[in-house]
Parts: sequence; C-alpha cells; structure tokens
Amino acid sequence: MRHRHAERHHTNRTGWLRAAVLGANDGILSTASLVVGVAASNASRSSVLVAGVAGMVAGAMSMAAGEFVSVSSQADTEKADIERERRELSEDNEFEHEELADIYIDRGLDKNLARKVADELMDRDALGAHARDELGITEALSARPVQAAFTSAATFAVGAAMPLLTILFTPQTRIIPIVFATSLLYLAVLGTLAAYAGGSPILKACARVMFWGAFAMGLTAAVGALFGK
Repeated sequence: MRHRHAERHHTNRTGWLRAAVLGANDGILSTASLVVGVAASNASRSSVLVAGVAGMVAGAMSMAAGEFVSVSSQADTEKADIERERRELSEDNEFEHEELADIYIDRGLDKNLARKVADELMDRDALGAHARDELGITEALSARPVQAAFTSAATFAVGAAMPLLTILFTPQTRIIPIVFATSLLYLAVLGTLAAYAGGSPILKACARVMFWGAFAMGLTAAVGALFGK
C-alpha cells in the first residue's frame, strides 16, 4: 500500500484569516488610540468610555460595510472573468485548448506533455482548468463577501472591547499608560496568533503590529493633549 504523506498548508485560510486579523487589529488599535487621545485631553472616565463604545460600534459597522463592498467587487470581477472564459470555450474551444497548453509550456513542460495535460484537464473540467491556471481563481482563494464582512465586524468588536474593559478596571489617572501598555500586549498576542495560523515568522509579525500600534497611540495622545488644553 502507498503511504500518503499528509501536508498542512495555510493558503486555504487566507480569506477569513486576512479579514479576522484586519478586524481585530483595527479594533484594538483604533479604539485604544481613540480612548488614549480623549483621555489625554483631560476628559472624564465616562466621556472616555462613551467615545470608546461609539468608536467600537461605528468601527465594526464600517469594517463590515467596507469588507463587503470591496470583496463583492472582487467577486464580481472573478464572476465576469469566469463568464467570459465560459463564452470563449463555447465559441473557440480549440484556441482555448492551445492557450492552456501554452501556459504549461511556459511553466516548463515540453510541448507534447503540455498538450497531453491540457487534453486531460479540458476533458475533465475545461472551465475549472482555465479559471485556475489562466485566471488564478481557485476555490480556496475565491472572494467571499459575506464571510469577510461578518468576520471583520465580529473581530473588530472583540478587539475594541479589550481596551474598553481595561478602562473599567483602571484608575482615572492611569488610563493612558495602562491602556497604552496593555494594548501593545494585545497587539503582540494577535500578531503571534495570526503568524502561527498563517505559518509566517512570529517575531516579525509581533514587531510590525507593535510598532504601528505605539506610533498610532502616541500620535493620538499628542493630539488629545494639544487640543485638550
């Protein structure tokens, strides 16, 4: 019996992983930056919380709408390309056959083998072969607008809740440094989880999100202090 070697790949996660990481990162960073900026203006705890909650709700809805619109546009483009390919296959199957063989030749197969591969794939699923090898559209990487919208909104809300919960258990005079420090910790954890799920270097991912998190919160704190005087 042949031994099947099981391999774990991460590309099938890219659709939801991208939306989840983007949503959670934005939730933590934008809400933490907002509350740090408001707190730096000498606002009361209740004002900081109101601003944070409003930012959480508005941000989650914005993320959902933005993801749905942008990914829907991608999905529409993919559908249009596939329909065009379907039409071309029905109108000039021979040319499409040669086109597929040329793709495999460009990838390194000799002419005879490329034609045989094209024959087999065209007989089995011509449209699928052209979608995958000519257009670069696969099931794992295809656009899913609803999934992206819900994932982004939910993870944004979860991320935004972290600095808000921190404020509830923080003395008024310590909101800025504690929210700043804990939010950087949350971002580091998020970067670690995202890197692990995606199979990418953990240290690099953590450094990247922490740098931009510190920069954003520092900038909004400076703005809040400047205009709060």
